[in-house]
Amino acid sequence: MKKEALILLFGCFVFAGCEKDDFCVKNPVTSKLIIDFYDDTNRETLKKVERFSIIGAGKTDSLFTNQSLNSISIPLNSLTSETVYTFKKNTTNGASENNEIAVFSILYDTEEAYVSRSCGFKVIFKNVAFSADTNSWITAFTPTTITNLDDQSTAHVQIFH
Repeated sequence: MKKEALILLFGCFVFAGCEKDDFCVKNPVTSKLIIDFYDDTNRETLKKVERFSIIGAGKTDSLFTNQSLNSISIPLNSLTSETVYTFKKNTTNGASENNEIAVFSILYDTEEAYVSRSCGFKVIFKNVAFSADTNSWITAFTPTTITNLDDQSTAHVQIFH
């Protein structure tokens, strides 16, 4: 009887020392920048960018290659205060001499926000400002600045082309 009680007591100590598993059930994801593309002549109509490719400054791999999209979600570099992307479209035939290039720059401040022990931290982008080169296929964009980029439920920027 003493032996069984000792084994039971030992088992209680072993299982009492276990911690419950921590799973991140919140959405701690650092927000991406969501961009919708609109028709420049009819500004309420989404317009696909034909044969669209995007590449980050200093990178060799494209995030998107030769796709027809009217909305994209792109990451921002949380280790710097600026992210620059080159947007390429080709509405003619896909030949490289018909590529139209636009450079889109995003300036921001970063702030880390603690989510939980299991989720860790996420980055909130503040005072986000956008600019594009003037001789490009991007005719306009709105807004030019946003206060916080910490939500992924709607588009942050509308680009007109």
